[in-house]
Amino acid sequence: MTEENLSENKSGKEGGFGIILIFMLLAFVIAGLWDKFPIIKKSIHVILDPSAGALLNWNISWGMTAIIFIITLITTLVQKYATDQETLKKLKDEQKEIQKQIKEFKNHPEKMMELQKRQMALFPRQMKLSMRAVAFTGIPFILFFRWFYDFFATLNNPIFFGIFKRWFVFYILISLVFSSILRKILKVV
Repeated sequence: MTEENLSENKSGKEGGFGIILIFMLLAFVIAGLWDKFPIIKKSIHVILDPSAGALLNWNISWGMTAIIFIITLITTLVQKYATDQETLKKLKDEQKEIQKQIKEFKNHPEKMMELQKRQMALFPRQMKLSMRAVAFTGIPFILFFRWFYDFFATLNNPIFFGIFKRWFVFYILISLVFSSILRKILKVV
């Protein structure tokens, strides 16, 4: 694959780091203002208390698992359709090829350095393409986590999700499982 092929953006799904940074900063500002501006907090609670809250009140472990699945499904779908999957696949394939060549030339430091430079040149492009979905999911994700924090803070007794003592650890581990399954099923790079 040539540098020209990689620089083309036929689908308009590349985006830029600037827009991603703006959305991430906005998400953190909103999260930071959560308690200072009650309208933000109350609005999210009006939406999530009767939906996600009802699931958690029904059964904390199964409700949380269902919520994690829904969030993971949505973020996986956004990742699939908001990014240029074809270009990402080509970049990953090229990285695998470079890795093979690096192993072949492990006794030739000058050739290894050249290959590593080529590989490093691919990282910014791959990251830019992969992070585009953050612009669409960053703010809702942060708001959901702030709501989770409020929800679990109001419960008087300790929460146990099977062997997990913290909802955040449970969320991370279960979402990793769901994400790997959904990415395989939906063929997301």
